[in-house]
Amino acid sequence: MSRSRFPSTTSLAAAAVASAALAGTGCGGGDSCGPTSSTSGVKATAGTASMSYGTLTSGLNNDCPASNAPAGVVSMTIFGFQVGGAGSITLCVSRPDLLADGSQTLGHDSASAQVRIVDLNGDVDACSFTIDRSQPVTGTATAHGMCDNGSDPAGFSITLDGAMTFTRTCGTTVDTVQVALQGTEAVKTAVAF
Repeated sequence: MSRSRFPSTTSLAAAAVASAALAGTGCGGGDSCGPTSSTSGVKATAGTASMSYGTLTSGLNNDCPASNAPAGVVSMTIFGFQVGGAGSITLCVSRPDLLADGSQTLGHDSASAQVRIVDLNGDVDACSFTIDRSQPVTGTATAHGMCDNGSDPAGFSITLDGAMTFTRTCGTTVDTVQVALQGTEAVKTAVAF
């Protein structure tokens, strides 16, 4: 007598329980895995000057590891480009497992922030803008639909709501301006880059 080609009721029930357990723990905040449909883009705004950033990609590169991270949690780098300009944005998330579960602080380094702004620059209206690292950054980063500590191929969305100082260079004129960094953008997941 040959073995049945169909799974038993017991194995189907076990698979359903395992699947439900993974779904409940793999994705923070009760979201389903993947970006939210309400992405507005991330914008850095200084007065009337505005720069948008997109094409965000994350990699588990371990560029800013946390000493207290549990086994299997690898720090994540998020990189993106200015839309219609030559600028870029780079963030480093030491504990993506915590970002998946709630808002994390924005800042320059591990002493002041859980999500670090490594670089942020752009150009608009014949002026270039670079983040002033001598001035503090305030605000938060929040992930939506991040599963498996940021490794799920579905990706996720990130919402930034912060304030910082930029150095603005317009020809020979150099000054500083206050900048709001706000918005939500989809993040594609890469293994590393």
